[in-house]
Amino acid sequence: MADVSKILATVRRAGDLMRSTPGRAGSVVRAFADDLMVVGDLHGNLRAFKWVLAEAALDRHPNRHLVLQELIHEVNKHDDERPDLSHRLVDVVCALKCQYPDRVHVILGNHELSELTGRVIGKDGRTLNARFREGIERTYGGAAGEVYAAYQKLFSDMPLAVRTPNRVFCCHTLPDGDWLDDLDLSVLDADAWPEEAMKRRGAVYAMTWGRDTSEETADRFAAMVDADLFVTGHQPCDEGFRQANHRTLIVDGTEPYPTYCRFPARTPIGIDDLVGSVTVMGGD
Repeated sequence: MADVSKILATVRRAGDLMRSTPGRAGSVVRAFADDLMVVGDLHGNLRAFKWVLAEAALDRHPNRHLVLQELIHEVNKHDDERPDLSHRLVDVVCALKCQYPDRVHVILGNHELSELTGRVIGKDGRTLNARFREGIERTYGGAAGEVYAAYQKLFSDMPLAVRTPNRVFCCHTLPDGDWLDDLDLSVLDADAWPEEAMKRRGAVYAMTWGRDTSEETADRFAAMVDADLFVTGHQPCDEGFRQANHRTLIVDGTEPYPTYCRFPARTPIGIDDLVGSVTVMGGD
C-alpha cells in the first residue's frame, strides 16, 4: 500500500501552494512567465504526463510555466471492470506542484467540479465518480475516506484560469453564450466559490461545462475577462487540437494524440501563433 501519510502531506501542501501561488488573485493566476505550456485534458493519462514533463523541462527553463487540467476520471475503453486509478496522476501532479510551486498551475475542470458538487458523470452505463472512489479505496484501503477528502479540498483550491501578460486567458472552457448576460464573474475575484456559482448557470459551472465555440461568444467573453485569446480543453479533438474560432485554441491530452501548446507569454501574439505552437505526441 502507498505511504498514506506522505500522500496526504503532499496533496495538502499542493493545495496550500495553489492558494499562495505568486500572481494569484482570487481564482485567477497571472503567470509572469517567459513562455507558457498548456496541456489538454489528461484524465489519468500518465504516459502523456511523463511526455509532457520531459517536454516542459522545467529544470532547464526557469521562466517557463506549465498549465495542466482535468486530471481525473480515467478514459477506459477496453476494461470497464477495472477501477479508475487516475488519483495516481493527482498524486504525482501534487508532487510536481510542490517542486515548482510558482510555475505549475492546475486549473479546475468539470470532472473535478463533479467531485465537489456530487454531480454524477456517467459513461457506458457506469458512473465515473464511483469508479474514481473504487480506485482510491483499492489503493488506500481504510484511509480512502481521508484521502478522498484531501482530494476534494485540493480541487477547491484550484484556480479557474491562468492569464498571461500578452492577454491569453487559459480556462477549461468558455461559457455558453446564452448564459453570459446573467453570468456573475465576481467569482473570479473570490477566494472561495459560493454554492450557487458551482450550480448550473453559475460562473464556475459555466467555465468548466460550457461547449459554445461561436465567434460571438468568444468575442463577448473576451471583453468580459479582458483578454484577446483563449486556450481551453474540455472538448475531445480528433487530431489532438482544434482552432475553435478566431480567438480560441482547444487542446486535448487524451489518447491517441495527447497535445500541448507552448507560446511566448509576454510578446504580442495572434491565434495563428497559438495554433502554430501546438505539439502532438508522436507527431513530426
